[in-house]
Amino acid sequence: MSSNRKPSIAYFSMEIGLVNEIPTYAGGLGILAGDTVKTAADLGMPLVAITLLYKKGYFRQEITEDGGQLEHPVEWRPEDFMRRLPNKVRVPIEGRKVVVGAWRYDAQSMTGRGVPVLFLDTDLEENQPKDRELTAVLYGGDAAYRFKQEVILGMGGYRMLRDLGMEIRRYHMNEGHASLLTLELLRRHKRPLELVWDEEKVWDADAVRNYCVFTTHTPEAVGHERFDYGLVMRVLGDATLLKVLKDLAGEDRLNMTLLALNLSHYVNGVAKRHGEVSKQMYPGYEFNAITNGVHSFTWTCPSFRRLYDRYLPGWANEPELFVRVDHIPKDEIWAAHMEAKLALLDEIRRRENVQLDPQVLTIGFARRATAYKRADMIFQDLERLIAIARKRKIQLVYAGKAHPQDGPGKKLIEKIFRYHRELRDVPSIVYLQDYDMTLALMLVSGVDLWLSTPLRPREASGTSGMKAAHNGVPNLGILDGWWIEGHIEGVTGWSIGALPQEASLEKCSDQADAEDLYRKLEEVILPLFYDQRGDWIRVMNDAIGKNAYYFNTHRMMRRYATEAYLF
Repeated sequence: MSSNRKPSIAYFSMEIGLVNEIPTYAGGLGILAGDTVKTAADLGMPLVAITLLYKKGYFRQEITEDGGQLEHPVEWRPEDFMRRLPNKVRVPIEGRKVVVGAWRYDAQSMTGRGVPVLFLDTDLEENQPKDRELTAVLYGGDAAYRFKQEVILGMGGYRMLRDLGMEIRRYHMNEGHASLLTLELLRRHKRPLELVWDEEKVWDADAVRNYCVFTTHTPEAVGHERFDYGLVMRVLGDATLLKVLKDLAGEDRLNMTLLALNLSHYVNGVAKRHGEVSKQMYPGYEFNAITNGVHSFTWTCPSFRRLYDRYLPGWANEPELFVRVDHIPKDEIWAAHMEAKLALLDEIRRRENVQLDPQVLTIGFARRATAYKRADMIFQDLERLIAIARKRKIQLVYAGKAHPQDGPGKKLIEKIFRYHRELRDVPSIVYLQDYDMTLALMLVSGVDLWLSTPLRPREASGTSGMKAAHNGVPNLGILDGWWIEGHIEGVTGWSIGALPQEASLEKCSDQADAEDLYRKLEEVILPLFYDQRGDWIRVMNDAIGKNAYYFNTHRMMRRYATEAYLF
């Protein structure tokens, strides 16, 4: 960042995925945070990002022959990518003053601008051995471990910014993990007791709200963290906070989302439908909606980058130019796609010793392995699937990690391996292990069709389909999250199941959704791919011109700037 532009927006996120070699992310939340940082650099926004340094990463995934997931620590050297700052602050944890240091990484843009990212670290000689491990693993340990990490992120992050002399005008909490920073703001903005004559009124919540922006990312109740007050008081050791926390974060347990809601002037969901769902989850609160996007340059494969450079110069920092995709010859779009597809199939052969056919329709499904994503929905009726695949060949490519404590998610991976054995390549199925950013780019650009089958309305936004669209890959998906906004039937891709009617969290029908999936495949998608290649390329073209054009983080961050940061 240039010396004359000091950060005035602080972006807090439990995970940030910037490059593949810095494994401080688990999935969509972290990748979105990384894309946000990169776009802020592209646009020259005065932003600083704060996260934790996970020296053991999330985990490296190994999948056994029967589909069992094994987790291994990730080994990496922070000093190879960032520099340790001399600044140190302290946070209260169980009566101890835990020392927090920071590493600085500068996310550089092709424009020459940059954004600093601070990675907080407790692996310091001043700390006890157990405290040195507090920033070791992302989403590891029990509730106490998680709460301590959130103390370090929110309170430690705030104190580090102050120690660095950064004057922050807006604090953006990317999910509730960081909402303890509001306690620091409350302390800073306490009214003098002699002016209010009531100890309960010294906390100036209105002043704090002026500083805070909060983005919630999940309609899943389990994603809204709650901590027992016994644990909270044991960790923080400040009884004076208990009353204010019960007023602002819930009487029975500390609800991190509720704390952020009550102390933010701007709150948003990450798609229009998600905003509606959030209002039902937290009645009485106002939710805006800024639909997510992806960083266009990061998520465009080399062959399409060259194509866009030739016909749409400036696209990387001006993705609205995708609207002019009609100027690109259709045969060149197909050639760029086939280059990406062959690269993916070569990688599959190298990893799995499996040779897939480049002429066969290849469907991709890669995301976090958890139950509501319904990775196995396409196997709902095996006889129907086999009959379709015998008439027109299909190849399925899967990838994704299950959280180490997500038993049902791990079972999903095992089920897909079982189907692979039972179906005997009708259709062909491959599951790629250790899903990361590099593999993700190869998948979203190298498959022919991107599949998304979440239980509606549990997909707050989803971004993998946006990445696919940047590479001319159409979507076939449940109308939920971003796809409600991006879907034009037969133009940008195809829908699965019923139209969204309401924002309730009632379970939808697996059978009905699977039936519609089979029908679309058999009657529309496979004939179009195999018999009407020109019309198929037209859909690819429209995925770029109508989806990538809008669903990018440049558009997203301009909306945050005008709606959330400036007021």
